[in-house]
Amino acid sequence: MTEVAYPPPAPGAELHPALDLADSVLTAPGGHVLDRIATPEHAARWLAEHDLIPDDAQLHEVCAGRLRALRQHIRVLLTARVRRTIPPAEAVAAVNDALTRVPTAAPLRWASSAGPHRVRPHPTDQIVDHALGVLAADAADLLTGPDADRLAACDSPPCTRFLLRNGRRHWCSIRCGDRARAARAYARRSQN
Repeated sequence: MTEVAYPPPAPGAELHPALDLADSVLTAPGGHVLDRIATPEHAARWLAEHDLIPDDAQLHEVCAGRLRALRQHIRVLLTARVRRTIPPAEAVAAVNDALTRVPTAAPLRWASSAGPHRVRPHPTDQIVDHALGVLAADAADLLTGPDADRLAACDSPPCTRFLLRNGRRHWCSIRCGDRARAARAYARRSQN
């Protein structure tokens, strides 16, 4: 299996890991979807690259699925911010849930035959809860902080990434900027 060459991180991703998480899935030219956290191994690598889990941590599919779910909720919130709309309540609730998880608290369970007992979280769940909490907090900071007004969606279809605008730049990468300029030039030539 060959490794896919992803574009470099979008402007602002170095400041906000939540932005980089949102951009970890993208639609490439031709409609191909590229997902940097599609498997537990890829998700673990992405989290380790962002210093959110130990390099040797192994994730299970359920944990990678939780990361992908949080990514989708963050994407919904970023889209709502860019479009100046109100996001669905479940996206806000999902980020708030990740923000408020306490991985050290063991919930009380009561089985009818066995009586009360506490279930200790699995160590992998603890590190994933911590990583999701950090990402959710960063998403909340991005959406409410000084960079919120610079947040933009890449202006080069079919790209689906987000970026922090710097000046007039509306593209997440040189590749997307070149594609947008070529499309404009083609449109001008077609009209003549």
